[in-house]
Amino acid sequence: MKSRWTLLAASYLIGAGTAVTQDAVAVDLQLVLAVDVSYSIGLDELRLQRAGYVEAFLRPEIISAVRTGPLGRIAVTYVEWGGKAVQVLPWTVIEDSESAAHFAEALRRQPVRRISFTSISNVLAFARRLIRTSPYRAGRRVIDVSGDGPNNAGVPAPVARNNTVAQGIVIDGLAIMLKSAPDSASIPDLDAYYKECVIGGEGAFVMKVSEASQFSAAILAKLTAEISGLKVSDMRQHRPGLRPAAYAQSYNCFIGEELQERSIGR
Repeated sequence: MKSRWTLLAASYLIGAGTAVTQDAVAVDLQLVLAVDVSYSIGLDELRLQRAGYVEAFLRPEIISAVRTGPLGRIAVTYVEWGGKAVQVLPWTVIEDSESAAHFAEALRRQPVRRISFTSISNVLAFARRLIRTSPYRAGRRVIDVSGDGPNNAGVPAPVARNNTVAQGIVIDGLAIMLKSAPDSASIPDLDAYYKECVIGGEGAFVMKVSEASQFSAAILAKLTAEISGLKVSDMRQHRPGLRPAAYAQSYNCFIGEELQERSIGR
């Protein structure tokens, strides 16, 4: 079996991502962590998000979840997004506490950034490309999107969602709902928006955070479920691409674009 460091060295994805390895390495899961850093999220919240992911990868629950897979290893990459997306950490294999701690420390050292606008559709396209060009292959592929507002740039979120699900990729969501008063870019039922307009695929789920104190626990629970497959079905058991995810016709999935248009028209 290849060593951990050989596997880590196989990750040469920069920016949009171009795989330079010829033979894909088998893992149980390819997981893209797509974290919202748009200007609607305060600096304290940005730091809280980052700390939540760092802390999660230092917890033994993550390693226990990894070891439930037949191979006992997963590949993870960390992306930050607003109107555009940036790959903050390259694909990294997590297979034990040492590799998880390496990932956590690399993430902790990254500077906090801000990106204008909120384009869920763009980050889904970016994440699909990262998965497609990854030096790893897996039976399960998941994009984990966290955010505090609806899509307001790029194509509508359901279009990108359906395209992603049609490629056999699951989208999970973390709705950040900390605002005490609405603003021009927020909606009061963001969790419903994520459920109807963003998430999709076999076993897809959405969690919400309504208090800052819930961040760490929510992130750990979400990652544990995704890695272990407790709520995300193994896509090897299904034929991907046949049925794009459906959403409730009664829900307005264009609310983010409409809010953006109103703010421009003032």
